[in-house]
Amino acid sequence: MKHIFERNIDSKGRLIRAIGALALLTGGGFAFLYSTWLGLVLIASGLFVGFEALRGWCALRACGIKTKF
Repeated sequence: MKHIFERNIDSKGRLIRAIGALALLTGGGFAFLYSTWLGLVLIASGLFVGFEALRGWCALRACGIKTKF
């Protein structure tokens, strides 16, 4: 049986996710000027994508969906 958070992306995928996490966190910071809920959603998404980048794990791939990176 596979481990739940077993690495399933390479360094290129991790870099793409890290850049995406930074973009989501930055967008979340600016979104707080317009809507608290939008800011919270973007920051929560950025934290999750950052976790994926640090762990080397992709939730979509873990569910069996093929991703480009």
